[in-house]
Amino acid sequence: MVVLTMQDLSRISFGATSAVTSSLALLIGLTQLGVSKEGIIGALLVIAFADNLADSLGMHVYAESKSRGYSKASTVMNYLVRLGLTLFIVVIVVVLPTVYALAASIAIGLCVLAALSYFIAKAHNLKPGREMVSHLVVAVLVLVASQLVGSAIKAAFG
Repeated sequence: MVVLTMQDLSRISFGATSAVTSSLALLIGLTQLGVSKEGIIGALLVIAFADNLADSLGMHVYAESKSRGYSKASTVMNYLVRLGLTLFIVVIVVVLPTVYALAASIAIGLCVLAALSYFIAKAHNLKPGREMVSHLVVAVLVLVASQLVGSAIKAAFG
């Protein structure tokens, strides 16, 4: 049985959530626009490396401003978790046709968020179902928004 402490969860929660929502939103929006597979992979790699580093730095500076006891290991772990999940989505896009890659990435991403929500709820003695649903609803709203933005851009400029 896997036992995650709150410290473990706090080190991966931001990175995992950010990787899933950012990567899936980008994937959905670019697919809606008809961007090539190469373009999607390139955009995901920019997210994986540059945006990930920028977010990790921002998280680190924010945390240091709140407390001197903040661990640099949390920043590194955030970066690695986000990098790993985003690169996993890149692999899915590389090996599958775009429509299947989109479906598989959404399914896997939502499963990651559901599992993370479950472990956080259990660690805080909350009802896992309620936490999972609330987090997944927000994630789905992000994905719907990216679909709508892609559609609007295509309608305006396509």
